[in-house]
Amino acid sequence: MLLRGAGSGAGALSHNAWRENHVGTIESESGSFFERIDEHRYRPTAHSGGAWDPDELHFSPLGGLIVHAIDRHRAGHADAGLALSRISFDILGRLANDVCEVAVAVLRPGRTIELLEATLSIGGRPVIRARAWLLATLDTSAVAGGGDAPLPAPDNLDSWPLSSVWPAGGVVDSVDIRPVGTPQTGRTTAWITTDVELVAGEAVSPLAGYVTLVDLANGIATRQPPSEWMYPNVDLTIHLHRQPAGRWVGLDTTVVFGPSGQGITSSVLHDLSGPIGHAHQMLTVRPLTPPQS
Repeated sequence: MLLRGAGSGAGALSHNAWRENHVGTIESESGSFFERIDEHRYRPTAHSGGAWDPDELHFSPLGGLIVHAIDRHRAGHADAGLALSRISFDILGRLANDVCEVAVAVLRPGRTIELLEATLSIGGRPVIRARAWLLATLDTSAVAGGGDAPLPAPDNLDSWPLSSVWPAGGVVDSVDIRPVGTPQTGRTTAWITTDVELVAGEAVSPLAGYVTLVDLANGIATRQPPSEWMYPNVDLTIHLHRQPAGRWVGLDTTVVFGPSGQGITSSVLHDLSGPIGHAHQMLTVRPLTPPQS
């Protein structure tokens, strides 16, 4: 979710296949979250609006935009088929609804392990800093195992309007959410997808499309009404043991509030073939209207 009032098949194959076919445009009748201005700058659309304040951006598509920028950086640099295996986002301040600029740099080059850093700035001020570990890929199918069972497929599940919980927001209105069972307080398992493009007219990797929706985990398993309480996340960390495929994001999510203003949203991440990793978000929990002294 956005930050407000908190100080304010195999990975290498999927990425390389996207890189080799990263040409042309994709037409969409549903619009996009961003429009490209130049090599590093993007203009947000109404679809990117936040859930608590329309003048702020929802973090979720910004996470996807950063992965897209990392993909474009990698497309211009040989990386020996590495797979992005962990990405952590720190939200540094208010996500104003304005032009976004993304810069990517290599912090730790390597043939089998590499560390990248991406910084997203709004109005010349860094507001998100992300670090991504890229790891070598090789065939470990003989020893693969240990993940959760796959989720029931979304095809026969009913859609659940997120607007029944969240009163507003471009992102809220842009997604199709299909719960597996009835959503519970602080506990929901659901599939999420969208017809909205990440960047208008641009192909994106399966990972960038997937990350575009992961941050919604904090909005599908609410513990308190967002009209009365705020619980924005100050970060998002994603660990992957397998690269995602397809347009559906599966979130098996639990939200915990502690007794002193902190909370954690934890999710097992799925695609249609089964689990792919985990995501965690640190929350700052506070009443929407501070108590009167």
